[in-house]
Amino acid sequence: MNTPDFTAFPKMARFSREIIITEKIDGTNASIFITDDGQFFTASRTRWITPEDDNSGFSRWAHDNKEDLLKLGPGHHFGEWWGKGIQRNYGLQEKRFSLFNTYRWGNKDVRPACCHVVPVLWQGVMRERQIMNALFSLEMEGSRAAPGFSDPEGVVIFHTAANMMFKKTIKKDEGPKSLVFTI
Repeated sequence: MNTPDFTAFPKMARFSREIIITEKIDGTNASIFITDDGQFFTASRTRWITPEDDNSGFSRWAHDNKEDLLKLGPGHHFGEWWGKGIQRNYGLQEKRFSLFNTYRWGNKDVRPACCHVVPVLWQGVMRERQIMNALFSLEMEGSRAAPGFSDPEGVVIFHTAANMMFKKTIKKDEGPKSLVFTI
């Protein structure tokens, strides 16, 4: 008789740990990958992209700003490519790249000048009321990423102990994005 491969039960993160609530920007996911030897790659959420096979102009922009973006250093740097011509547009006349890692890139003096960072709305021990307060604040006061824009999408909740992200939208949060409600 062969013994089956053993699968250990995964360690569970404690729920009541730090979370970081950021504004969920409605654009297109994008990333920059820099190898240890300085090779430079760009990606959408699902594939590698190039200036010739692009995603809303992100790869072209990244290659045009490569010298500045190399300051990100080796690793995979994820963010949102958003603004003019992408999803909600946010009333912008340009496109922006906002990095997700608020710990590393929250200080504008350390990130590349061509990059933004998603706005932190709240940080502290997990409390559902803080998530609801952040959503309410966005709904009432508008976007923090694009002040004056009155239709923000929602929030991203990053649970630091679990190293997981969750999203909550202002509208139609109860169903999948693809579900169309009819009456």
